Amino acid sequence: RNSRDLQPVSLRRSLEATATVPQLATFTSFPLPGSQHPVEFEEKVAYQQSRAVSAPAASPLHRLHGTTTLGFVFDGGVLLCVDSRSTMGPDVSSQTVKKVLEISDHLLGTMAGGAADCEFWERDLGRQVRLWGLRNKEPISVAAASKLLSNTMYYYKGMGLSMGTMIAGYDATGPHLFYVADDGSRMEGKLFSVGSGSTYAYGILDNEYRADLTREEAIELGRRAIYHATHRDAMSGGIINCYVITEDGWEKQEPRDCYEEHYGHPERPLPISAADDAEM
Repeated sequence: RNSRDLQPVSLRRSLEATATVPQLATFTSFPLPGSQHPVEFEEKVAYQQSRAVSAPAASPLHRLHGTTTLGFVFDGGVLLCVDSRSTMGPDVSSQTVKKVLEISDHLLGTMAGGAADCEFWERDLGRQVRLWGLRNKEPISVAAASKLLSNTMYYYKGMGLSMGTMIAGYDATGPHLFYVADDGSRMEGKLFSVGSGSTYAYGILDNEYRADLTREEAIELGRRAIYHATHRDAMSGGIINCYVITEDGWEKQEPRDCYEEHYGHPERPLPISAADDAEM
């Protein structure tokens, strides 16, 4: 008996179906739906399953995400600031998600979109960055690292990935910040905010961001922007995590609880003034 005979019947059928689609059989080493359009195939199956459960409420597959991440370049480095809430529509699944992933000593990536997609492909980027360094005997640039991720995303374009990530770092040319989307698009900028709460964060950042911010001013601004986003966006919240990247590498700052930022103490809300008490 060979290894093929030991495979489950369902897996063999999936592999045989995938092999009938040339581009999918060539581009991947794991089974995919036997269709040239995996996203449409997935939505069709979800629609059929929803009709079987409840015909009136049947609808195509909708992916619901929620988060707030931001990054900007300041005088001497790059700041990344994120919340830690994980949601699926109105359901909060976790308040302690790590949304900043360490790619190397001088590179960080953020998570926005599908948590599994972001974590898997940014870990894979860490592998590519390590191999690049071993081959070239020098650290990779931020631009090259973001291009590696962009190439990977373009490779799987149209296959249902959900990612909106920032790649930040410090190299021989200074601090850099790139945004990479799941369709392979990539752009460099001085200021980005990604996620359902990004519009609220931009309201603070657009008003107060300056390129000559000091390290302390940058950390305070990033935390305040995330706090305001979590206050208005129900799908953002939990812990505010900030990272600062300089020529010496990245450094994680002290986490802050959104509840404490709002009330001053988790068990002791701010006191009501005498005037407010009289009105009540």
